[in-house]
Amino acid sequence: MTDAPLIAVESAPIPPGGKAEWFNGAGGARLRAALFTPAGAARGSVLLSPGRTEVIEKYFEVVGELLERGFVVLVHDWRGQGLSDRHLPDRLKGHAHGYDDFLADFDALLAAFEDRMPKPWLALAHSMGGCLTLLALATGRAPRFAGCVLSAPMLAVRTGKTKPSTARLRARFHTLIGQGGVYIQNDPGKPFDDTFEGNPLTHDRRRFARQHAQLKACPDLALGAPTWGWLDFALEATAELARPGALSGVNLPVVVCSAAEDKLVNNQGQKAVADGLPQGRFVVIPGSEHEILMETDDIRARFWTEFDALADKQAPKSAD
Repeated sequence: MTDAPLIAVESAPIPPGGKAEWFNGAGGARLRAALFTPAGAARGSVLLSPGRTEVIEKYFEVVGELLERGFVVLVHDWRGQGLSDRHLPDRLKGHAHGYDDFLADFDALLAAFEDRMPKPWLALAHSMGGCLTLLALATGRAPRFAGCVLSAPMLAVRTGKTKPSTARLRARFHTLIGQGGVYIQNDPGKPFDDTFEGNPLTHDRRRFARQHAQLKACPDLALGAPTWGWLDFALEATAELARPGALSGVNLPVVVCSAAEDKLVNNQGQKAVADGLPQGRFVVIPGSEHEILMETDDIRARFWTEFDALADKQAPKSAD
């Protein structure tokens, strides 16, 4: 593996003890990940998986908080976003080809870094990352992890006035007729729009501005609206997780943190999935928009209470 860049801005410096590297994913895709090591002895490792549109740099604050807790932290750009390889020539199109490549990338990521990640391992994932992490755990990777905490995971997709079944048929139809790479409703989104008022992500103006400062510093980090192909992937993946018995093999503690004011994913779907997990716990984070970890300090504190409770049990701190 070779070194990859990390983008620093004044409001989000690179956390200490880490660097980014390129690794090869499914089909030879060049993907980016960054490993951060705490100053003292590590109590374990956290695999941090961002959501759709999100990048390693967005989680620098979270990485720092995990380092302070004594964890090695591995965070990555999913294929199709960040500085990892994109699917289409227009890099702003949020595209996907099903979930198999994502899961193969997940395996490649662990294989590339596992020698530098002391056990026990915890998984921490947001939104789309939560969906893919849970899929990975459900398809044979669960024994490698001691616990999992999900932030507003994409376990059911909001489809507005369209029934999910109808939306799935439409997405599959557009994909099959060669329009998978077309924006849904031909809407490219506004990835560089830094208008805080009315945003559906966070109540925290400072953290919202920090993210846009990162995009301004490196526009290649940006991602626009999803394509029909991405929607096809998302509906297929969430349907798989909702299948009876799909989660029966996930025999580790999983905390599903649901954002009470979420406008992007379906909270009822989150509860249904949590109820289907052998050791699932469903927690509502009051007052939170979709991006719990980018929210105000008081809202984030509720999330960290849940994370710490699981971490202290599954990866306890050394008596020293």
